[in-house]
Amino acid sequence: MRKAYKYRIYPTKAQSETLDRQLALCCELYNAALQERRGAYRICGKSITYTEQQNQLPEIKESCAEFKALHSQVLQDVLHRVEKAFAGFFTRLAKRQTAGYPRFRARARYDSLTYPQSGFHLAGRKLVLSKIGKVRIKQHRAIGGRIKTLTVKREAGKWYACFSVEIVPVALPVTTAAVGIDVGLETFAVLSDGTAIENARYYREAEKTLRVAQRRVARRKKGSARRKQAVRLLQKAHAHIRNQRADFHHKTARQLVNCYGRIVVEDLNVKGLAGGMLAKSVTDAGWSAFFAKLAYKAAEAGRELIKVDPRGTSQRCPCGAANPKKLSQRRHLCDVCGLDIARDHASALEILRLGLSLHASTQPDAAYVA
Repeated sequence: MRKAYKYRIYPTKAQSETLDRQLALCCELYNAALQERRGAYRICGKSITYTEQQNQLPEIKESCAEFKALHSQVLQDVLHRVEKAFAGFFTRLAKRQTAGYPRFRARARYDSLTYPQSGFHLAGRKLVLSKIGKVRIKQHRAIGGRIKTLTVKREAGKWYACFSVEIVPVALPVTTAAVGIDVGLETFAVLSDGTAIENARYYREAEKTLRVAQRRVARRKKGSARRKQAVRLLQKAHAHIRNQRADFHHKTARQLVNCYGRIVVEDLNVKGLAGGMLAKSVTDAGWSAFFAKLAYKAAEAGRELIKVDPRGTSQRCPCGAANPKKLSQRRHLCDVCGLDIARDHASALEILRLGLSLHASTQPDAAYVA
């Protein structure tokens, strides 16, 4: 199982400039490889493979000495990214989805380089990078596993080292507790035991700050140093919101995984929901990111995550009887069993019922309790 560890690194001014130059060269190579593939297919009807482009790297280094300043595997990874972009394009075509032909990358938006196997190692409080030197790293927690790859990333003027590590999952003590989760916008989520998790609305809270930062960018002259500074401030504001939301998701997912052995959620089409009138609120909640974190934490801890069909979960009673309601109705009252609770609580109970019945029909085992 793979796990990522992300640490802040503090390169010197000279090292930062070197990293910026390396990113610019990686971007140049990416665009050149993309152009070669596009040109070859348009002119000759030929598809160029990764291997053919990789074999050109020694010649590129000889003709352009700047590329000698990059580790060989970093250059190979750039070509792998081009290969993945085309593989994704053809996959989407085959599935009759919006294909999205691979596009050229701007220097300002090419923000990471990857060492797939070698070219780096940790030495105490330093991260040693080939062609760059020793960089100070803040390891706020130990790496538990075998390091496979390293990605050096630039985010809002700060630098990070992201290690992909191969780990052996350690299961938590077995528990028979189960929970259903109904995500929403009024509250972030309501559990089947009635617990409501408040929706922090980080983006909504920061909208005023973002408006000021965006106006500052709009008023600056393009290409000027002051515009670059304004863009950096806007990036920092967005990064702060993103980090707040991720921290909230991680902590919430961890609490759920620690407490419950079986977790049932709706298999929502979040992308579709984010295209409607509530797009800003849905995006601010970040349900997809939360479910992704919940899934990998559950897998690592030996917990079970079950996804159920979301259709009708708010229009049925947990007893199974139909209970149609308008969106404005926030209470659930069942004429069959007499249940009178909050609408979201009833939905969470129904989600749990569906999840447990789905599991019982496929893998019967010891009973799980809510």
